[in-house]
Amino acid sequence: MHNSKKNCRTKMPNFLNNMRSEHLLTLGYLKFSEGEMMVGAERALFMDEISTGLDSSTTYQIVKSLGLITNILGGTTVISLLQPAPETYNLFDDIILLSDGHIVYQGPREHVLEFFELMGFKCPDRKGVADFLQEVTSRKDQPQYWARNDRRYQYVPVKEFARAFQAFHVGQSLSAELSRPFDRSQCHPASLTTKPYGASKMELLRACVEREWLLMKRNMFVYRFRAFQLLVMTTIVMTLFLRTNMHHGKVNDGIVFMGALFFALVAHMFNGFSELAMATIKLPVFFKQRDYLFFPAWAYAIPTWILKIPISCVEVSITVFLGYYVIGFDPDVGRLFKQYLLLLLVNQMAAAMFRFIAALGRTMVVANTLASFALFVMLVLSGFVLSHHDVKKWWIWGYWVSPLQYAMSAIAVNEFLGQKWQRVLQGSNNILGIDVLKSRGMFTEAKWYWIGVGALLGYVVLFNILFTFALSYLKPLGKSQQILSEDALKEKHASITGETPVGSVSAAAGNINNSRSRRNSAAPGDSGRKGMVLPFAPLAVAFNNMRYSVDMPAEMKAQGVDEDRLLLLKGVSGSFKPGVLTALMGVSGAGKTTLMDVLAGRKTGGYIEGDISISGYPKKQETFARISGYCEQNDIHSPNVTVYESLVYSAWLRLPSDVESETRKMFIEQVMELVELNTLRDALVGLPGVNGLSTEQRKRLTIAVELVANPSIIFMDEPTSGLDARAAAIVMRTVRNTVDTGRTVVCTIHQPSIDIFEAFDELFLMKRGGEEIYVGPLGHQSCDLIQYFEGIEHVSKIKPGYNPATWMLEVTSQAQEDILGVSFAEVYKNSDLYQRNQSVIRDISRAPAGSKDLYFPTQYSQSSVTQCTACLWKQHLSYWRNPQYTVVRFFFSLVVALMFGTIFWQLGGKTSRTQDLFNAMGSMYAAVLFMGISYASSVQPVVAVERTVFYRERAAGMYSALPYAFGQVVVELPYVLVQSLAYGVIVYAMIGFQWDTKKFCWYLYFMYFTLLYFTYYGMLAVGLTPSYNIASIVSSFFYGVWNLFSGFVISQPTMPVWWRWYSWVCPVSWTLYGLVASQFGDLTEPLQDTGEPINVFLKNFFGFRHDFLGVVAIVTAAFAIFFAVAFGLSIKVLNFQKR
Repeated sequence: MHNSKKNCRTKMPNFLNNMRSEHLLTLGYLKFSEGEMMVGAERALFMDEISTGLDSSTTYQIVKSLGLITNILGGTTVISLLQPAPETYNLFDDIILLSDGHIVYQGPREHVLEFFELMGFKCPDRKGVADFLQEVTSRKDQPQYWARNDRRYQYVPVKEFARAFQAFHVGQSLSAELSRPFDRSQCHPASLTTKPYGASKMELLRACVEREWLLMKRNMFVYRFRAFQLLVMTTIVMTLFLRTNMHHGKVNDGIVFMGALFFALVAHMFNGFSELAMATIKLPVFFKQRDYLFFPAWAYAIPTWILKIPISCVEVSITVFLGYYVIGFDPDVGRLFKQYLLLLLVNQMAAAMFRFIAALGRTMVVANTLASFALFVMLVLSGFVLSHHDVKKWWIWGYWVSPLQYAMSAIAVNEFLGQKWQRVLQGSNNILGIDVLKSRGMFTEAKWYWIGVGALLGYVVLFNILFTFALSYLKPLGKSQQILSEDALKEKHASITGETPVGSVSAAAGNINNSRSRRNSAAPGDSGRKGMVLPFAPLAVAFNNMRYSVDMPAEMKAQGVDEDRLLLLKGVSGSFKPGVLTALMGVSGAGKTTLMDVLAGRKTGGYIEGDISISGYPKKQETFARISGYCEQNDIHSPNVTVYESLVYSAWLRLPSDVESETRKMFIEQVMELVELNTLRDALVGLPGVNGLSTEQRKRLTIAVELVANPSIIFMDEPTSGLDARAAAIVMRTVRNTVDTGRTVVCTIHQPSIDIFEAFDELFLMKRGGEEIYVGPLGHQSCDLIQYFEGIEHVSKIKPGYNPATWMLEVTSQAQEDILGVSFAEVYKNSDLYQRNQSVIRDISRAPAGSKDLYFPTQYSQSSVTQCTACLWKQHLSYWRNPQYTVVRFFFSLVVALMFGTIFWQLGGKTSRTQDLFNAMGSMYAAVLFMGISYASSVQPVVAVERTVFYRERAAGMYSALPYAFGQVVVELPYVLVQSLAYGVIVYAMIGFQWDTKKFCWYLYFMYFTLLYFTYYGMLAVGLTPSYNIASIVSSFFYGVWNLFSGFVISQPTMPVWWRWYSWVCPVSWTLYGLVASQFGDLTEPLQDTGEPINVFLKNFFGFRHDFLGVVAIVTAAFAIFFAVAFGLSIKVLNFQKR
């Protein structure tokens, strides 16, 4: 909370901290949240900042309804509000005023002004009481309210207010009430419940089952997509391991079958990975409902498990019944169903494990990391990548606790002890199936199938029990908090104690209209703030008969609507002039932001009609972007740069190239002074609601980022949304200062106080449906606006002291139109004001004599080289200050290197058996896939966050797409290099590969470019998809395909000819080719078990040749270049921003 917050209540004070982002809060969401808490037997309701994003009229209606419910039910309601209008404030019975952690006042609303008058402070006549209460405890704002002429003003700290309240009659009554013990005899014994839940256990379980089933039905796309992925993957596997190409004549044939079995297990493990995201997303709602005793954790966990079993049955049916006989597994139908049972248990085990990890991690970042490590250990210790005979004693425990080891052993003995593998090879005493199992170090007894089934069933139960325990006892992870600067901490301490803060230079929020009054009283030739380093040309905007429509939604067509388009703006007209601050207002859904987006050229879809002119010339978006700024409501900025660096970056790319560096720096300093950001110059921006700048500070930064471009016209979308009254006043003073430089400024605004509303010069008022109903000046104390609407017959007069903004929204509502039988849009169209506005529009739409149209020789202010340099500079700063990504990834590389090194300890130097080569290749295969997928996954959220910033910056005309992609791609090069060197040196030494300079360099080369192309692929996946979540889902499919064609599961020569081509376009297969061929491709020693030289075996079995190494190196590097270029093109061509 900023400085202070009012909490209006009926009986008891408390606060609710679990708020969602203010930009997602809508009227429908509010109603749902209220209803969710009110349908039970609860009689105490706590609500936090419910007015954010709503107009004052809607807020009034909601609070009024809550007051009626509270009185009728005899309940207790506590509501914290940011900027309550006077009429909303007057609905409350009691007030709690908090400031810097102290209760300054708590009691009846009627006595709060009396208390402060006793302290020497008086609320002005045209000042909202709520705004006064927020400002009177602030050191910067307090002096303006001092009302005693008999005593010199001295700052009254918060502690003194709190002490005085204890002596005030309201405080004394409160203390007396609290000192009296509660009389239980006055209360019925059954008034308090003794049961933790409101229903029986069976009712709770049934409710959770029904809700989970409903969520599954509405989430069916995810399950269908998973099934489709498995269907496509099964089709690939069937045609890759086609029975006409699959033989049962020798051990190597069995190894191919074993690869198919291993991939089936891996496919279901990766398929279960989606449970991680789905479970994590639902956790915030679960924790809220668990803590409110909606239901116990077991009632939530059981349906989550049981209802997913049919889904598992369908998914396993796809892989088993479609592929079993096509691949050519043992034809015994009993073994078919045994394989089905085993894969069903694997599917269930994977889903249960990932749900448990989600509950343990509680956030996507933590859960993804834990899941990746778990999956990595299970795959490596499954018995296929590394034979259990070669597992070191310090890791043998991991082998025995790996569920995938039991699954691999069971599925292998089920197949290789079948009829097709009963033949005995010459020189062997065992059947072929046992020879195959022994060649990969597998168990050979039939009992291992049932051991595997039992173990998997145990793990399914265990993980679901652990999931339930985690849900029961773990709490949500705490959120990062805003970091206060040293000056802010000194200021806060001084407000509490009354000491004078050292070096305090901040100004008061004061009266926003002071600057306006100074401007109006200034001489005509007085430039005031206009004397800035860089001049600009004042420009006016005129628009006439603007219409905007979108394709009719399918839902509305289904309800019988015949039109093809839905009209959102219905022929609105108006003008915005230099040096004039215009408020764009209307009820929620009136089309304010839509109109602003249309005028600013930010719409990415829909149909626009009408005329827009800039100082007499038709608007051209290419040039308009160079002279305009757009301050978005969401305050989108790169989180890991400072305030000053954000301004330097914007000015660098948006100011003309002929502006000298020193002049640019001076201009930035002037802008920082204008928007009062000097004390925050070195503060990191951070993420909204997580860390970094406060909401009010981010608003001012958003304005400054646009101002350093020296625009003539600035659009601002709800600059005061989500702010308390004092913070809103600071932002509006910044806006007022901007207008006083002579710029054209337009703001949409929801629920302004009287001070904020009357800081505007003109008003553009819209009604729901996209029509204007008033366009004109406000006048002194809104006299022109009031006179216009009071002049309409039967419109109720405004009450003395009432907020004109709230009054106009109330008297022009749809309900009032129906009561009065008038259309305010028609009244306006028939008024003299409309005719005067049309005359102004015609005048602005005519070019003045001797003027010239806007012209710029180039599309962007800076050259492509400068754009690339600036983008790389910002990306470098962002990466350097993002340890959650860069340092964690480096630490992750070191941990994985140590794990690989200890698991495959000194196995790289063993080359006497084919299994030794499989072990060495397994270490490379696991490292490439696991490290690569981790790199690709970790970069995706980073790129997704920056892409949102990219959309804003590209729309502002800062740069083209390719320089942005250049910066994003190039900044990864040194980080991946350092990480691959650290990983490569550790792993190479610990695994014991041959210490040869050339081989060592080849190993580092292939690991570097492999991690690089995986990273660039992660970027490309984000560039091709609308969100990070979809990118991760799509990527999982490609990871599976790359795994299948890597050359480890099935070697390239063994592949059918119709699939062999894909091994040449699979990047992982080239990496494994390079790693294996560079290490072993030149060795000529014979293998003990086959007698073949090592290089001949690699050529015959894998198709790897040492003399082809140069081509492999070029192709591996080419993949990195290809993915990087493709990312740049995707960013340039595709725009997933919907406006």
